[in-house]
Amino acid sequence: MDKIVIKGGNPLFGDVHVSGAKNAALPVLASALLTSGENTFHNIPDLVDIKTIKKLLISMGVQIEGNETCKVSAEKITSCDAPYDLVKTMRASILVLGPLVARMGVARVSLPGGCAIGARPVNLHIKALQDMGAHVELHNGYIEAKAKRLKGADIYFDIQTVTGTENIMMAATLAHGTTVLNNAAREPEIVNLAEVLKSMGAKISGAGTDVITITGVTSLQPVEATIIPDRIEAGTFMIAAGMTRGEINVMGCNPQHLEALINKLRDTGMKITAIAGGLKVSAGKKIHSVDLKTLPHPGFPTDLQAQMMAYLSIASGLSVIAETVFENRFMHVSELMRMGADILIQGGSAVVRGVPALHGAQTMATDLRASASLILAALVAEGTTEISRVYHIDRGYQGIEKKFSALGADIKRMAQ
Repeated sequence: MDKIVIKGGNPLFGDVHVSGAKNAALPVLASALLTSGENTFHNIPDLVDIKTIKKLLISMGVQIEGNETCKVSAEKITSCDAPYDLVKTMRASILVLGPLVARMGVARVSLPGGCAIGARPVNLHIKALQDMGAHVELHNGYIEAKAKRLKGADIYFDIQTVTGTENIMMAATLAHGTTVLNNAAREPEIVNLAEVLKSMGAKISGAGTDVITITGVTSLQPVEATIIPDRIEAGTFMIAAGMTRGEINVMGCNPQHLEALINKLRDTGMKITAIAGGLKVSAGKKIHSVDLKTLPHPGFPTDLQAQMMAYLSIASGLSVIAETVFENRFMHVSELMRMGADILIQGGSAVVRGVPALHGAQTMATDLRASASLILAALVAEGTTEISRVYHIDRGYQGIEKKFSALGADIKRMAQ
């Protein structure tokens, strides 16, 4: 098992290129189950979660070749099972449920696992499939769904769910009739998936709004498509520029996907300007405290909350961070406090009082985004920080230590 060792204090300068978005690539790869030919997907990131869904698809008979450019053919699906040993490590494995039921009429998918950052119930997926005429039962930890052909339905999600919206949108592409998803999630990754599905021949309107309409067709055709850049990776490097008092050109990002973060970072004093192919991000004279609340897109993303907390831990003044998306997403707080951060949890909020400096310590990553927050804190801490359990970071950041090293950070990955 590896650890990351960082000696803090180096300001970061230079260009960093953003990889493809994990949360866009996962549903797009799953969408290949809806077609019987060879799909070509570009800008696929090299991540543990991507390897997991590839293994899952291959176990079903899907042919996959390549990495950053990935050819995926589901000509013959030999199994409609998603077994526990593959699904347990990643909640996004549930994304095969909708496509399998839509195309094959049957699916047996283990209840998913993944980061322990709070309840992400699959009951919304199940209820939507039932509304579309599927017979769904839970047996021994597996979701078993059957339908001769799904039927269009009016679906209302009690809460906005990204994977639920993606799953049911894919299922509805081959359903008989029209499906309307009300209170749908609006994330850019959903828009990316919808564009891929439309290229396949699906009839979809409203993606990016809270009402998505899908009129089913009898079959879909393989496509060539490109994954959008990872807005969370881009945001992590933007925050790093401000924390380390540096200047970074974040290349390949889409500024429209980052508006909530850009506004908050400008409030803290950072300078952010559009350049050809990305954003120029510079530290301000000082870091001002700000309050923020995580919300579904287009609000401030929960996946950047931990990184912002690390940033605000060295701000001037008091900041209040309200987490409204996941109820257990403050597990990084105790680790940041080991480094000298002054943070008080009050229910669903964290009160962050800025300190003059953080200090190197032995820390442990508890989930994917917590890992990123600890790396950011270590980049500015006095002395050396060791971060263990960094397998979490490999689920969502491609070569993060290499990218930070190229910007001037003293960071190494070592065997533990």
